[in-house]
Amino acid sequence: MENKRNIGVPGALLILLSGVFWGSMGIFMRPLNSCGLSALHLVFLRLGIGALLFAMLLLVRDRAGLRISLRDLPLFLGLGLLSVLFFTYCYFRAIELLPLSTAAILLYTSPIWVMLMSALFFRERVTGRKLLALVLAFAGCVLVSGLSSGGAGVGLLFGLGAGFGYALYSILGTVALKRGYRPMTVTFYTFLFAAAGAFLLCDKGALVQAIGAVRAASLLWLVPATSLVTAVIPYLAYTKGLQSTEASRAAILATVEPVVATVLGALVYGEKLSLPAFLGILLVLSAIVLLNTRGKA
Repeated sequence: MENKRNIGVPGALLILLSGVFWGSMGIFMRPLNSCGLSALHLVFLRLGIGALLFAMLLLVRDRAGLRISLRDLPLFLGLGLLSVLFFTYCYFRAIELLPLSTAAILLYTSPIWVMLMSALFFRERVTGRKLLALVLAFAGCVLVSGLSSGGAGVGLLFGLGAGFGYALYSILGTVALKRGYRPMTVTFYTFLFAAAGAFLLCDKGALVQAIGAVRAASLLWLVPATSLVTAVIPYLAYTKGLQSTEASRAAILATVEPVVATVLGALVYGEKLSLPAFLGILLVLSAIVLLNTRGKA
């Protein structure tokens, strides 16, 4: 346990970095959405390009990283389909059915799911420090996202599904790492299966038309840029961070994402930063500081 604490700081920094990059997603996605690219189209393009990049890197630098055991195939299918593809689809469906703030709050029930599953499967201790950080982070996300009514029915189920699928990446990713797979291998197969699933489910004709609209708007360069900034870098950083950071702790640290999204929205789009949102940012940052200070749990 002492060794894990000694190497935990770099892992925590990688988790925070992934949250920062994920938080920038809105400034990349909005222009592409306006050209007609749907959620499934964006999953296919972002993760498909990422999988191609990782495949080339592994072929050049580490061909052994392309090999996985057949017995572990269900694990990687779970990472790609049950986690990344499932949570993305559920989240965008929740956005369609609920106020954006409510959907975001439900997505960030993920640390709760991770803490419960980590205690069950990995025997991670649920300490007072973790519980306090969890409460601070969740309360901060509620304030950052905005208090709103609604959330009943099918939309609520999609929102909770998004949080569960998001949490599942931390759990399954930790299992894959414990089985000896490198972070790049885990990320590559996650991207590959998620992109394949999105391609099978999406409207191919609409995809071709939307890409034509993206090209006409001179935004084609934004597609690989989106893949690099919102998928390749953050997923690799998060997966590598899981090597030295408990899954429950990582999930709480990643709640920096809505904070970054809110700040960028204010800076890039001139969106108003309300007092509750500012207080929410302070609460999330307090949770991060609490998890990274020495002391008795």
